[in-house]
Amino acid sequence: MSDSTPGFNTLAIHAGAKPDPTTGARATPIYQTTSFVFEDVDHAASLFGLQAFGNIYTRITNPTTAVLEERVAALEGGTAALAVASGHSAQLIALHTLMAPGCNVVACKRMYGGTINQLSHSFKNFGWDVKWAEGLDAKSFADQIDENTRAVFIESLANPGGVVMDIEGISAVAKEAGIPLIVDNTMATPYLCQPIKHGADIVLHSLTKFMGGHGNSMGGAIVDAGTFDWAASDKYPMLTEPRPEYNDMRLFETFGNIAFAICCRVLGLRDLGPAISPQNAFMLITGIETLALRMQKHSDNALQVAEFLQCHPAVSWVSYAGLPNDPFYQAHKKYCPKGAGAVFTFGLKGGYDAGIELVKGLTLFSHLANIGDTRSLIIHPASTTHRQLSDEQKKAAGAGPGVVRLSIGIEDAADIIADLKQALEKV
Repeated sequence: MSDSTPGFNTLAIHAGAKPDPTTGARATPIYQTTSFVFEDVDHAASLFGLQAFGNIYTRITNPTTAVLEERVAALEGGTAALAVASGHSAQLIALHTLMAPGCNVVACKRMYGGTINQLSHSFKNFGWDVKWAEGLDAKSFADQIDENTRAVFIESLANPGGVVMDIEGISAVAKEAGIPLIVDNTMATPYLCQPIKHGADIVLHSLTKFMGGHGNSMGGAIVDAGTFDWAASDKYPMLTEPRPEYNDMRLFETFGNIAFAICCRVLGLRDLGPAISPQNAFMLITGIETLALRMQKHSDNALQVAEFLQCHPAVSWVSYAGLPNDPFYQAHKKYCPKGAGAVFTFGLKGGYDAGIELVKGLTLFSHLANIGDTRSLIIHPASTTHRQLSDEQKKAAGAGPGVVRLSIGIEDAADIIADLKQALEKV
């Protein structure tokens, strides 16, 4: 490649990869091994002491996974990335680096139900708390931040409603408080939105979804923007204080703008252990190669489907930022100008029972708990993904009783609409 910055499609295919030096294999090999032989004792010592980069054990680093990490970092415009076993693993490792017992994260109420559950319940076992912001304006985040807050956490496109968040405004609030902004960019992917350009300090992904794109592999990623000054306060000791595991090395002092990614790897992934398999890393690398083509088709199809549903008599409302009458239409134009994504919700006039019946009547759509597949997917959140939440939490998350979530695939739009039409007639 030339000295100029490659375009998005070029990075999606080439970033982090080159022909295998031993065999000449063009595709990235699957290094299906647990461990790696050291050159000598000094080489081993330098790797374990963080004085050299290299491979020790696949739980921590692996050549296949390294290609995935470099590619995701390049697409997001970050300085470094860490790949892990799932999106939930990415959230765990990222917050483990920032939090301590008694600390809290300020998060948006408009979020994936599994994340709400993780923050509200599972993480409390670590002594971590969560404070919920309404999310529709930056002030709602400022009102929740206190001296124990260690991060602000949002989704770029909120799941399930596809609400476009004001990343710049929320970033300004986080910066004023001296804490990092974490953005889950799973629904948008870097093709539609690059949160780092709008002020995010850390970007998370469930690579299982649109990045992999084929519903066949689990994975997550943490991207370090390299923008946050971890030494500006004493809030982040894992990055700024001497680490006894590494001869009292201060990670931010040593690694600078990749320190957060390094810390997540050597203090989080190393000990907590949610490593991605080389096989899954390979599958995700392959999926990312067609990311731009798929995301554009996803978004184009979703707009056509949303327009159809908006005019259907059985539908009471459609929440899709790509529709000109949607309250988040202008935000979509600012943050996701290529399209408003594939996932959105709509309400059925028949409520909870109508949602169940619609799911039963579809034939092209797959009824399952996932998004980001090439296939069109449907779920009734109130009875599935958000079932564990209270009625109030369901409504706050955009998952009320008559709400249906669609993840529009890359089939022909006419066929997707035809399937919805026949099922809605039965409802």
